[in-house]
Amino acid sequence: MKRTILLVMASLLLVIHSKGQNNEPLVVNTRSGLVQGINQEGTHAFLGIPYATVERFMPPKPVKRWKGVRVCDHWGPMTMQQTSRAMTEDEMSENCCVLNVWTTDVKARKPVMFWLHGGGFDSGTSEWDPGMCLAKKDVVVVSINHRLNILGFLDLSTCGKKYKYSGNVGMLDAIQALEWVRDNIAKFGGDPNNVTIFGESGGGGKVGTLLCMPKAKGLFHKAIIMSGTILNVNTKAMTEELGEAVLKELGIDKKNVDKIKEVSYKDLYAAGQRAMAASIGTRRPGTPMMWGFGPTPDGEVLLQQPFQPAFASISDDIPIMIGTTFNELQRPRYGQKITFEDAHKELERTFGDETDAYISAFIEAYPDGSCEQLMQNLLSIDWLFRPKTIITADAIGGKRKADTYVYMFTLGESDNRGYKGSAHGAELKYCFDVLHHYRNQLSQSTIDANQIWATRMSDVWAQFAHTGNPDSDGHYGWHPYTQENGELLEFGGSVARIHNNHDRKLEEIINRHCFKQLDAFRKR
Repeated sequence: MKRTILLVMASLLLVIHSKGQNNEPLVVNTRSGLVQGINQEGTHAFLGIPYATVERFMPPKPVKRWKGVRVCDHWGPMTMQQTSRAMTEDEMSENCCVLNVWTTDVKARKPVMFWLHGGGFDSGTSEWDPGMCLAKKDVVVVSINHRLNILGFLDLSTCGKKYKYSGNVGMLDAIQALEWVRDNIAKFGGDPNNVTIFGESGGGGKVGTLLCMPKAKGLFHKAIIMSGTILNVNTKAMTEELGEAVLKELGIDKKNVDKIKEVSYKDLYAAGQRAMAASIGTRRPGTPMMWGFGPTPDGEVLLQQPFQPAFASISDDIPIMIGTTFNELQRPRYGQKITFEDAHKELERTFGDETDAYISAFIEAYPDGSCEQLMQNLLSIDWLFRPKTIITADAIGGKRKADTYVYMFTLGESDNRGYKGSAHGAELKYCFDVLHHYRNQLSQSTIDANQIWATRMSDVWAQFAHTGNPDSDGHYGWHPYTQENGELLEFGGSVARIHNNHDRKLEEIINRHCFKQLDAFRKR
């Protein structure tokens, strides 16, 4: 007992002694206990703070207060997922509900930027995107790990009230983390009344999902969706069917459903894949919609799926910034010699008798560049995210209480293999201002030429977190989006440029031809 009291007293003295100093670790007193951070590139970083305890398929619960000081000097475990190598429990665990905080001044009252990592609703980790450089933009950055795949989204609700929320516990984890922010972030210099949620790819999908969750109302105040508009077509009937199929694969009846908690993760995941194939079908990579182990629209926890085409009305007062990259997941064709005839023949497989219209619309939207660049771009431009982003922007822009801003990232990058365009996720190193971390992956000329864009984009992201207007200083002349103005800020080239409906005709053609599977699903 005496030792515990001495530890607490010493920790409190350390808090007093080291406030605002970057040369010593900082100790902060959260509701769950004392946490000690580390110094990371000029910021105070707290890595792997537990924000919830979890029981398999049950909603998360707050962490009980611990004694002494918890040293938060390394990444916490990511959720269980398929990996290329064996991992320890410290690296990957079902007990994965941890978060990270980066701050520069615990006495401040700064906007909070709450990051949701990519990887769909299946995989990933907050470790991919460290927040220390973004935190230097006068914000406090938080990122989280939470339950995903079959652990986060197995709908067992047909087994009784106990499992009523099992199909959404992965997103309930995110809400529990937002509640932790509400209750604790002021101790780190953050403002709990000015929280921006942001995410890319699957993280963008998570942002859209939170915009449709009543329990998240009031826990965040702005939202940024980056390359996240793949449609989740799960219905309650589909997730219930999949849940029952999993039980069948495991040989567990509903009366004994609790036995599923004893199944190893490896066997559980494998049963989930078999169950999808036997029931609602397995999603193939590149499919322009997602289903399976993802959020369930139950009308209570999740009012509706996002991007169909908009969000629940409970979020009408949330400013939104939404955008895509130029190439996204399309296979880049840069560096290849492509003739007009070759390009036309390849495009015909997708666009049929509208191939010439597609080419004309592309030239109208992107008239700059050589003939060779034109041939390469025709085959390399994104056919997946931008069309649906326009549809969502049209549905919300100028039609809600809060404003909508749209961007496109077209900045190209080169590595040792040559020019690779602006791929899915390429913008992350810019908005997090960590381009200098990629010296082993990008050419030095790319880093030298593009560093100014990392400064510009991280400034814009932080400015949006501060005010809800990414151009509040009027630097770019960037106005809120409406269907009529089609306004978009392009990050790329020598300067950021404003466009107005420059590619609408092109994207309408792409939407008609690249989403036939989605159209067929909706006609079922």
